[in-house]
Amino acid sequence: MPFVNDLYDKNFLEYASYVIKDRAIPHLDDGLKPVQRRILHSLIEMDDGRFHKVANVVGHTMKYHPHGDASIYSALVVLANKDLFIDKQGNFGNLFTGHAASAARYIECRLLPIAKKLLYSPEITEYEESYDGRNKEPVTFPCKIPLVLVQGAEGIAVGMTTKILPHNLDEVLSAVQCALRGEPFQLFPDFFTGGLTDVSDYRDGNGKVLCRAKFDISKDGKKIIIRELPFGVTTESLTESIESAARRGKIKVSHINDLTAEEVAIEITLARGVQASEVLDSLYAYTDCEISVPVNLLVIEDRLPKQMTVTQVIRHHARRLTAILKAELENDKRKLEDKHHARTLEQIFIEERIYKKIETVKTAQGVIDAVLKGLKPFAGIIRREVTTEDIERLLRIPIRRISLYDINKAKEEMKQIESEIKTINKHLKNIVGYAVGYLDEIRKEFPAIALKRKTEITSFTQVAEKQAAKRDQPLFYDAETGYLGLSVRSGKELFRVSEFDRILIIPKGGFFKAVKVSEKLFVDKGLQFACIADKEEIEKLIFTAVYKEKQSGNICLKRFRIEKFITDKAYPFIPEGSSLLKLTTKTDVAVNIVYEPSARIKILEESFPVAGYLVKGWKAAGVRLTAKKIKTLKWEKIRTDKGKN
Repeated sequence: MPFVNDLYDKNFLEYASYVIKDRAIPHLDDGLKPVQRRILHSLIEMDDGRFHKVANVVGHTMKYHPHGDASIYSALVVLANKDLFIDKQGNFGNLFTGHAASAARYIECRLLPIAKKLLYSPEITEYEESYDGRNKEPVTFPCKIPLVLVQGAEGIAVGMTTKILPHNLDEVLSAVQCALRGEPFQLFPDFFTGGLTDVSDYRDGNGKVLCRAKFDISKDGKKIIIRELPFGVTTESLTESIESAARRGKIKVSHINDLTAEEVAIEITLARGVQASEVLDSLYAYTDCEISVPVNLLVIEDRLPKQMTVTQVIRHHARRLTAILKAELENDKRKLEDKHHARTLEQIFIEERIYKKIETVKTAQGVIDAVLKGLKPFAGIIRREVTTEDIERLLRIPIRRISLYDINKAKEEMKQIESEIKTINKHLKNIVGYAVGYLDEIRKEFPAIALKRKTEITSFTQVAEKQAAKRDQPLFYDAETGYLGLSVRSGKELFRVSEFDRILIIPKGGFFKAVKVSEKLFVDKGLQFACIADKEEIEKLIFTAVYKEKQSGNICLKRFRIEKFITDKAYPFIPEGSSLLKLTTKTDVAVNIVYEPSARIKILEESFPVAGYLVKGWKAAGVRLTAKKIKTLKWEKIRTDKGKN
């Protein structure tokens, strides 16, 4: 058994680690999951400027991704629909309606030039072996923008999940520039489907946002046209949610037409006599016109999952951008210096006719020595040590090139190389300024539509179903059977309620209790009081109870308030075994008692105004009114007029 337990523990940990790092969670550095990175790597390898069948791209990617073609195809469609790095041709589905893309053999794609500019830099990219050891794939791309925030991500791993919302590209680039300059910045989500969003609880990428659809209302108020969708909602799912709400009687709708084509258009015709202003809250409460989206910014950093904020991601990428640009500049400088060195040697070799000195030399080493000797007087011009590889390159220069050598052209080329090196050195000295300018150049590469904010940031309060519910259902009570409910049709209608209300009841047993509205519920054949259990309204009420004690037979009066209660819990307010005689919430009444005639009783009738007694808590004891036997007991309204003389 210990061996089996150890085996399970080891295998589970390996599986969990694999799913977290290599399947579900995007990497902080390039914002990509492994399958997305492998798709883009394949597109870079296949790139020839023309469209490729998606089926071919999927097949090529399978060299790197060992999880089947279906997962690659679906990931490619999602990545292409971000409209960032991949140019599409054919039906890639509709993000508005939720319609799926055509099969991989029917659609085509190719890499956009901006993808290479932002991702591709093989000289500074770390590569690792693919799963079968036959190919090399990037560990991460040296991505120059915070792609994880631009396109967002969603994934479920073992014991953890990530949900990163997409942000506006222009705003992300501006935020990185602010971070480079040490200025404050703030970022909020922006969705392809537009709509409205409340980001008051966004908490820098680890809270939630509220999203709403955008409406147009006809002039007569009879039609509502949905023009923009909340994040993650399609016209199909939204229409289904509205139809479901209408079937349940939550919204009075005549019919719904989905007219969506290039733009969203869902036309809702309201029932006769209903105005749009009356149903907006119901649309928010009962349909997908309003949704709450939780956010959890979890990424992979240094091969470990890490919870981060939007601010931390931006600052990380600001530092990373300067490091990447510096590495690229230094690489370019090294190439230019190599080229300058080669052109300098070539110029001296041809102009000084050093090649003439090797005509009589018979050995290979002698040739090398002759060239080295010929170059020695020009050591002050040559900036680095001449190697054997340099000489081999000079010896491979064809005669035709020597005869056609243009001295002036060579000098111009040397000046151009020196100018480029000077420019690189300038950028290296002010790498932050260069990075800020680089992002401005990136911004110009994208069309204006890609930079425009689509979702309007506003402030609103989430409409709960309980808030939107109308109290339009009659609640009946049948005293003969003791039943209370919506389906009870005999007896008396007490008041109208919604399905989310609770009802405060006080039966003859002398306790109060809050119950949910139901179709049919037995309460008591002697129900004394009932109202909607609205705490603010109930707290205003003063209850007066008259009861008879079991042991002594005394008649007692008690005034109390109800301030707190829990649903379905009974709260007795008279002593156990006592009998509740009367209950009221009126304050302008008196308890009128008529006593049983007796030789000892001189006064046969008394009245006790309830206003003269203190209001206490429901647990407090009552005040004794009388110990005499009573004939009748009733409420009597106190007269306020003084009468006539």
